[in-house]
Amino acid sequence: MAPRASWKGYIKLSLVSCPVKMFPATSTSERISFNQLHKDTHNRINMKPVDPELGLVERSDLVKGYEYEDKQYIIIDDADLEAVRIESSHTMNIEAFVNEDEVDVIYQDAPYYLAPDGAMAEETFVVLREAMRRSGKLAIARLVLSSRERVVTIGARENGMFVCTLRNPSEVRGTAEYFGNIPVGKPEAEMLELAEKLIEQKVTKFDPKAYEDRYEVALMQMIREKLKGHKPIIAAAPERGNVVNLMDALKASLGQAKPAAASKSKADAPAPAAKKPSLKEAVEASKAAAAKSTAKPAAAKKKA
Repeated sequence: MAPRASWKGYIKLSLVSCPVKMFPATSTSERISFNQLHKDTHNRINMKPVDPELGLVERSDLVKGYEYEDKQYIIIDDADLEAVRIESSHTMNIEAFVNEDEVDVIYQDAPYYLAPDGAMAEETFVVLREAMRRSGKLAIARLVLSSRERVVTIGARENGMFVCTLRNPSEVRGTAEYFGNIPVGKPEAEMLELAEKLIEQKVTKFDPKAYEDRYEVALMQMIREKLKGHKPIIAAAPERGNVVNLMDALKASLGQAKPAAASKSKADAPAPAAKKPSLKEAVEASKAAAAKSTAKPAAAKKKA
């Protein structure tokens, strides 16, 4: 079955236009999801709209409202939305071109594939695609998706084009609140060099298939075990290692030295007199006491 386009229209550059169709580039259908059921009947729960005064209401009685003040709404109907007609409703009008590396990843939102709509559109489509590929540029355009205008980037990708909706600048939080208190100070040169070498050792070519979602895999294994009537195996998270000196840790990571034992400040160090045996020491002492108690009868028997 051929994929269904989520948007159809025209891509337009100056006086040149080309009919195109757009498809979602990603899907979440393979993700594990859960339904809410009643604990006794295991029937799936239906979420119904509730009015605080009237109780349950029909969906046909619902209207759109914009809250302009606290609990004060202006009603917007379909006719109002239809009246807001803009060019981007059916046309991607290219407004500018930018370098590919100028679009910060934080602004990138939903990805789509763009293809020519019909054989007559292919020549124009290919010319625009190759012009962007050779120039290393992304087009900036607008289009309407789900009744909202979105700014998008358009670029060449394989035999087609790649469209990515962009977040509005008001949706992107500034960094000052989160990074403002992080010191700028320069790290020690030797540690920085060791860290760079450690990075070099782990450089590889990115392959998304090599980084499976381990939680999703474990979740599916648990579901399969439950379907078989087995109790799920609890997978414990790995324990945290001891806190070690950063320099020693870097050297150890590079195979130059073994990591030092956990470092403690003098204030945290317990007094010698108050030192308690570790779990390992306690177990060894218990084994020694047991061996000693069993050795005496054996020796007495031999003497007799």
